[in-house]
Amino acid sequence: MTDSTRIAVIGAGAWGTALAIQLARNGHQVNLWGHEPEHIQQLIDDQQNDAFLPGIPFPEGITPIASLQEAVSDVGFILIVIPSHAYRDFLRKLKPLIDPDAQVFWASKGFEIETGKFLHELVIEELGVRRYGVISGPTFATEVAKNQPASVTCAGNDEASTQQFAELLHGNHFRCYTSSDIIGVEIGGALKNVLAIAVGAADGLGFGANTRAALITRGLSEIMRFGEMMGAKKETLMGLSGLGDMILTCTDNQSRNRQFGLAIGQGQTIEQAIASVGSTVEGYRAAKAVYSMSKKHQLSIPIMEQVYQVLYEGKSPMQAVKDLGSRAQKPEHAG
Repeated sequence: MTDSTRIAVIGAGAWGTALAIQLARNGHQVNLWGHEPEHIQQLIDDQQNDAFLPGIPFPEGITPIASLQEAVSDVGFILIVIPSHAYRDFLRKLKPLIDPDAQVFWASKGFEIETGKFLHELVIEELGVRRYGVISGPTFATEVAKNQPASVTCAGNDEASTQQFAELLHGNHFRCYTSSDIIGVEIGGALKNVLAIAVGAADGLGFGANTRAALITRGLSEIMRFGEMMGAKKETLMGLSGLGDMILTCTDNQSRNRQFGLAIGQGQTIEQAIASVGSTVEGYRAAKAVYSMSKKHQLSIPIMEQVYQVLYEGKSPMQAVKDLGSRAQKPEHAG
């Protein structure tokens, strides 16, 4: 029989570690797995994650584990916190180690680039589990790890499972709201990263608060249209995992996607900008998937189209701004 208060957190980066700390802070037992055995040994030795969250000691209850099989054995929930581009391959490794009754949630953001599929679609295809869901919201890992107030949305396909997992996370200045709108939560978490690149690039070019406010507002309109096309609920996109996360990511320099955009606006190449950020930039990959999906469905999302052209077609950020500004006048809600 599994222990419902033992959770396997898959991914020992900043966000995975911060969520492991939050779960342990609430009194639960956490197996924290990472794909690099040397890094896991360092976590064991230091009892903190100096590589990603320096100076923040682990609370009692966190067990770093290098074996994936051991990490997911006899747990009540599995929480996956790895980059979206590695998802399908990882799920295929995970499947032989779990059964269909496993409760799988994830805190990753993005799409499968080659297919444009949502992460929940990959979970269905590769794992075949009956209960699953996603958590997302306006959160930076360092602030969560330091126990500063934060709120997220937990959306799942099974009400009881979703409620139980939300209760495991909820507490100690961390609020976890529930929802059934998995698509809406995933869209908000993925598209805000693309928009943050646009806002960062505009700031890097030296534009001011007027430009930033216009990009955020019109970008929200694009997210809403994209979400409507995919069946998301408007209230989800206007909530924590949509508007809330978008404001955070677009305006604070802790955001990797904003940092990436700033570097591009300041004249760095794509490769230089990725290197300067030094970690995964989910918006870079998401921009390609979003662009392909918008073309497939003939959806107008001009800001995100310009981001795609800058990142993948060699357009200069300044030319992208000029092209956005030269679009024909139209009613505000026409797209």
